[in-house]
Amino acid sequence: MNQSGHKKIALVHDFLVSYGGAERVLQAMAELYPEAPIYTLVADPSVVAEHFPGRDIRTSWLSRLPNCIKKRYRFLLPFFPVAVETFDLRDFDRVISSSGAWSKGIVTRLNTKHIAYVHSPMRYAWDYHEAYLRELGMRGRLGLCVRMLMSYLRVWDRQAAERPDEMIANSDFTRERIRKYYRRESTVIYPPALSLAEQFPMIRDSAVERKHFLVVSRLTSFKKIDAVIEAFNKLGFPLIIVGVGPEQERLKKMAQKNIVFAGFVADNELAKLYSGARALVFPSEEDFGMVAVEALSFSTPVIAFEYGGIREIVSPGKDGELFHAVTPEIIAEGVKRFLAHEGSYDKISMQRSVERFGHQRFADELKKFIEEHS
Repeated sequence: MNQSGHKKIALVHDFLVSYGGAERVLQAMAELYPEAPIYTLVADPSVVAEHFPGRDIRTSWLSRLPNCIKKRYRFLLPFFPVAVETFDLRDFDRVISSSGAWSKGIVTRLNTKHIAYVHSPMRYAWDYHEAYLRELGMRGRLGLCVRMLMSYLRVWDRQAAERPDEMIANSDFTRERIRKYYRRESTVIYPPALSLAEQFPMIRDSAVERKHFLVVSRLTSFKKIDAVIEAFNKLGFPLIIVGVGPEQERLKKMAQKNIVFAGFVADNELAKLYSGARALVFPSEEDFGMVAVEALSFSTPVIAFEYGGIREIVSPGKDGELFHAVTPEIIAEGVKRFLAHEGSYDKISMQRSVERFGHQRFADELKKFIEEHS
């Protein structure tokens, strides 16, 4: 404790190199604890300047590497476990980590309380590792080396999961994965996912003609956007894809003229796209599904792959439709089911169904949990 008797708090987050759902959660944590420094493995100055201005950001030794290496930070995967363990957190009484993979592995002193908010157990080390290897195209000796690395990461991840004093899961789905892979219990506190609707209520409540379908996603192979593109190539309906990523050029080459790539858009433009969409198409398996919540908060139904945290968000027939496999044919069937019920979705019911994912609710529940376990 400091001289005034207040507990010294630090926040830890995997990376600050882009801005997505996990960073929105960190922002909410940072608002709760405005004096807490934020530790992270690697930070992009532009992301920090825009979303965490004036905050004390403390990076690992990885940040001292040349920029040409840092821009390809994912190739530094074998060094992440070592780097996160080098954070010096001896001066803090309480540490709150926001972890999709690494931050829960920090090392704290005996009397420091560590509470880990877990977005997901490390997917490419556990239930997604075979698909991850296929996507990398790893074969022969190189494939064997990568498999050995994955084995090492599973051992490290399992041991690292024993370090937090308490764990919070972002959904019931994540809680079950924590129970399976870490053999630990956790408490569910849903993330704050209504920031856009709360920030732009006039756009949310405006009456506009809904013309297009919408995808909001990082453009990686894991997100399965290619299957959506193939489905809409055949369906012919207008589709707007928001997001950037390494798959962008390949996906553009697949798409026909009815599909538009909007790239990165500002929050006010994204709010308008949600408000003007007939439905959001959500094809990936997610531990929570913040984009789906955002869509429903604008009274936009969701057509989603039924596996993962999405089952805690979307009720088929009430605020959207679910499909059981990520193939163009099955996605197209889901869109057709939506079209058959398009006029029956209750806009007010959709907004009310996601009220439990509000910013203030998250702050209140997290603060109460931390105070009760400190």
